[in-house]
Amino acid sequence: MKQTVSKKLYFSLILVTVVFIVYVLGKNLVLDPQFTEFLSHKTKLSSSFVMPAWLSVVRVHIIFGCIAMLSGVANFSMRLLKRNRLLHRVNGIVYLLAVIAVIFTSGYLAPHSTGGKVNSIAFNLLNIVWLVFSITAYIAIKRRNITSHRKWMVRSYVFCFTNMLTHILLFISHDWLGFNYEASYTFGVYGSIVINLTAAKIVNRFVFKAPVKLLPNGLPALDR
Repeated sequence: MKQTVSKKLYFSLILVTVVFIVYVLGKNLVLDPQFTEFLSHKTKLSSSFVMPAWLSVVRVHIIFGCIAMLSGVANFSMRLLKRNRLLHRVNGIVYLLAVIAVIFTSGYLAPHSTGGKVNSIAFNLLNIVWLVFSITAYIAIKRRNITSHRKWMVRSYVFCFTNMLTHILLFISHDWLGFNYEASYTFGVYGSIVINLTAAKIVNRFVFKAPVKLLPNGLPALDR
């Protein structure tokens, strides 16, 4: 029963991830490649803002964000780990490199955040925490501590959903409740961070509560 619930949660996560990626790529790279709607809400752009450079960086940011989401969700599959450990390892490296790319591009985008400095600070702090979590997960697996690795990967992976949660909360606050856009965006940014950290805590406590047991061949005894 517990394994069935875990499988349903996992496939739900895959579905949400794929749907969101299709939405993001379609909206930002096909329907509005100049980000006209998004930029219309930025009222505190500094003199250092250069449109062509910003567009190039934000596109790279989005693409690597999607790669991180896909590679991350794939590597939570214990079945993949059992059937192809090499693919799991390569995919893990892809995830780490994609996260680093997202963080570095975010460092460029943060000073031009909607809502100004209060959100720039939040994004910069989030980037530091995300990098620490991701590197800690990598160190844990290098030490063959699969239980610790999985928990740190959960803490890292939830930040892939920062953008999605930010815009959901923005929609609720701005479109439903009628608050102004910048205040709603700030609420979305900080709210998404709280939700992500809370979600990671819940998953690690209830879904991945039991330590991973290893078989004689070094593979985990769990299956998904």
